[in-house]
Amino acid sequence: MRNKSKVSELAISVFDAYKEGVVAPLRDRVDVADISLAYSIQQQNHRRWSEQGRVTIGRKIGLTSTAVQAQLGVDQPDYGMVYADTCYCSGAQISVNQFLQPKIEAEIAFILKSDLDSKSLTIIDVINAVDYAVAALEIVDSRIANWDISLFDTIADNASYGGIIIGTTPISLNQLDLENCKMQLSRGNDIVSEGEGRACLGNPLLATLWLANRMIENGQPLKAGDVVLSGALGPMITVKSGDVFTAKIDGLNSVSVSFTE
Repeated sequence: MRNKSKVSELAISVFDAYKEGVVAPLRDRVDVADISLAYSIQQQNHRRWSEQGRVTIGRKIGLTSTAVQAQLGVDQPDYGMVYADTCYCSGAQISVNQFLQPKIEAEIAFILKSDLDSKSLTIIDVINAVDYAVAALEIVDSRIANWDISLFDTIADNASYGGIIIGTTPISLNQLDLENCKMQLSRGNDIVSEGEGRACLGNPLLATLWLANRMIENGQPLKAGDVVLSGALGPMITVKSGDVFTAKIDGLNSVSVSFTE
């Protein structure tokens, strides 16, 4: 009962932070060894958003890079919800003021053409379920002050999700080398982040398989039409007003976004 009460209290504090500003790290106020409590906080706020009419269009996978995992002292990825009102088209102009502490990272997004709800999924099922891939940018944002996060904090905060920018040229998997593809993220004319497909749990499709299995376990399987943000291919970069970012990923057309006040 004590944990249930604490989870509800922390969920409200994270939810309110979207309008009232950042909160202190959660990890000092609950048993962070129990990651299920962090997902309970995330789910409570997901229900709040849904009740307010927010529409879920997919999932994001976070912490897919072993380097980032080592920085946080964790050995697993995490996931969060993706909402329709935070989905933008390549070339969009977005106000930084709708975020608290925005950063950006480049990744590959998959759009599904069939459900992933079998209890014995394999990588073959994932390949067969993907309709197409597009280049994508994810705006990551934290409701936790100064990005002072642990695994527990980021899970509770919807995996530090802020928004997505989607490229508009769909590419089938048979045209892509997802393990070896190179990524370059530029701010203006300067390359600020680089990476490759294998940085994402070895292959973005393996990250998607991990996610699909977790969502089946939680009774929320991935469905046809869902977008899956498969995880960053390189380090995330801080965003400020006036920045223009463009990501180029081998085999995929570029995706860009500009930020205004």
